[in-house]
Amino acid sequence: MSQVIWDEMTESPGALTPTSNYDNGGQLPMERPPKLKGRKRILHSLQRMSSSPSLVRLGRTSSSAYTGAGKGSMSCVSLASSNSRHGNSYGQSYSSTQSSAAFSTAPTSVASTPAPESQSFDPSTRVRFLDGDTLGHVSPSPKSIPLPADMRSGTKEAASTAASSISGALEDYFTKPIGRVKECRRRKNFNFWAEMPQELAMHILHFLKPKEIVRCSAISKAWHKMCFDGQLWMNLDTQEYYQDIPAASLTKIITKAGPFVRELNLRGCAQMPEYWGRGDSNIIEACKNLEYVSLAGCRIDRSSVHTFLLKNRRLVHINLRGMRGLTNTALRIIAQSCQQLEHLDISWCQNVDTRGLSRIVQSCSKLKDLRAGEIRGFDDKDFLFEIFKRNTLERLLISHCVDFDDESLEVLIQGKDPEIDPLTRRAVVPSRNLRHLDLSWCAQLTDKSVKLLAYNVPHLCGLQLSHCAELTDDALEGIFESTPQLSHLDIEELDHLSNSSLQKLARSPCTPRLQHLNISFCDRLGDSGMLQVVKSCPQLRTLYMDNTRVSDLVLTEAAAQVRARDRVTPDASNSLPSASLHMVVYDCQNVTWTGVREVLSWNAEANRREVISLKCFYGYQDTVNEHMKRVLRGDAKSAARLEKKWAEYMIANEEAGAQGAGARRRRRRLREAAMVHADEEEGGPRGGRRRARSGGCAVM
Repeated sequence: MSQVIWDEMTESPGALTPTSNYDNGGQLPMERPPKLKGRKRILHSLQRMSSSPSLVRLGRTSSSAYTGAGKGSMSCVSLASSNSRHGNSYGQSYSSTQSSAAFSTAPTSVASTPAPESQSFDPSTRVRFLDGDTLGHVSPSPKSIPLPADMRSGTKEAASTAASSISGALEDYFTKPIGRVKECRRRKNFNFWAEMPQELAMHILHFLKPKEIVRCSAISKAWHKMCFDGQLWMNLDTQEYYQDIPAASLTKIITKAGPFVRELNLRGCAQMPEYWGRGDSNIIEACKNLEYVSLAGCRIDRSSVHTFLLKNRRLVHINLRGMRGLTNTALRIIAQSCQQLEHLDISWCQNVDTRGLSRIVQSCSKLKDLRAGEIRGFDDKDFLFEIFKRNTLERLLISHCVDFDDESLEVLIQGKDPEIDPLTRRAVVPSRNLRHLDLSWCAQLTDKSVKLLAYNVPHLCGLQLSHCAELTDDALEGIFESTPQLSHLDIEELDHLSNSSLQKLARSPCTPRLQHLNISFCDRLGDSGMLQVVKSCPQLRTLYMDNTRVSDLVLTEAAAQVRARDRVTPDASNSLPSASLHMVVYDCQNVTWTGVREVLSWNAEANRREVISLKCFYGYQDTVNEHMKRVLRGDAKSAARLEKKWAEYMIANEEAGAQGAGARRRRRRLREAAMVHADEEEGGPRGGRRRARSGGCAVM
């Protein structure tokens, strides 16, 4: 900040004015001050601006060094001395007779201001000259001269002069350019996708669905090449979109991405049988590095299947389910070329039997998952004994194998001529590594062979024995006691089972892990067994009980168990509920609408994370489905209102069927309740009015 310097009266050491110039022209000649630079120039401009008459309105206080008694003046400065406070020497001092708002003014000459010699004064201006004899004498009063007329405050000339001087000073300093600003040149013809690295473009396209990528390929040739790059199709699963993409485009994707593809799923893709061996779009020649392949339901001729299996020797997972062209020759090729095979599914292949499977079991030492449903020849003891010796299978699914009988299961579990423990009467053999065993629809199995599973499959997690009509309670007792990891149990349509089996299941060590239970079409099972199972199994997720003797008590107990394990916390109170238990109870004669209402009432409670999905009698199912939709979207109030209206309708329906007086009134109440329930089930009356319904022809 610049420091304000108060004006004082100074005396000149020498002669003040040359008399020759004064006598001839009547004007006061002055020397042109030197041009200031840098900091001095800024300070000089600020002093001039602070002394300008335009600052009158700011209410600046008077200078402490001046007492002009109401007359404005301009302070005199040194005319010759270089040691003056203002640093400039002028030829003469001048003043005005008019008032200048009683503030002092510093020298106002800058480079942009006209020189003093060009200044014209009013003839009536009083000018006072200092004589030489006054040098060194300090006057008791300030020595000043009146200001010119054009500099007096309150006149138009003074205002215009002050404005021009201020604008000149500002333009002189602030309008000069500091330096040139470098212009930013815009890049010409910038192509976003062309300039982008290939890896980044592939990563962006990975977020698109396969159908969207195929659509993008029609933009240009560059996009076409980029969309059919093999890096985008390493895992090619066409099960969801193969019907939406033409066979030619799908074949082109496979051939372009052939060397990159590791997982190929063409399940159900039956529209391109001619593209497997054609020259330009040969899928067999393109795909040579596959590890996972699924050709279930594909229409491929035998020679193409054989060539395809010979070209891919790294296969670990093979799914050939339901292929008509598959034969034992293809299985022999798999045994020779695919030594790393772990999963094989040949279910429903009519031209395959256990003779081809035996070679795979002997050659593929890492085989863990074998699915051979409805395959002939499972009464071959040598083949089953080979499986027993290998003991590598963890999953064996042989449903609908009508040849599989008690002797076959005995060889599979205990081998041939095992050693028998005299105390326990059990075969002394290594335990099996089986985790999932599917023996459903093996009608020749009885209690004699199924009992052998007890204590021989300790790691068993899933067991399916449905439609084995000869099984009784004795076959399952030992299995429940010796399989603590059992989580899936399917015993559908076992007519000889009783509630004692369910009671033993409720006391078995597998109850904490049991998640799936299917007892459908077991006519002798009812509440006495199922109530204990529901209470003892807290992790139940799926429960099939259709066509059984269960009643509303089981539904009420299931709702109570879900309520017990649903601990509502403040953090999860705003989350939408989800179905944690799926129950099927249709065609159960003892299940009424009251039990269904108990489940609906639980689901409609606020702040619930777990609800029950119910499949019941078809007359109730529409209401149950609408109720579940409202619950899952978090509309508990609407769901509770629907449950209430439905209950009123069911009560009115029961009352209408009663005998006695008031039957007409009860039927009318039933019709009203039915209309209200129908409106609520359809989303509620619109605008507070019930939807109009036709009551029939009024004329007839």
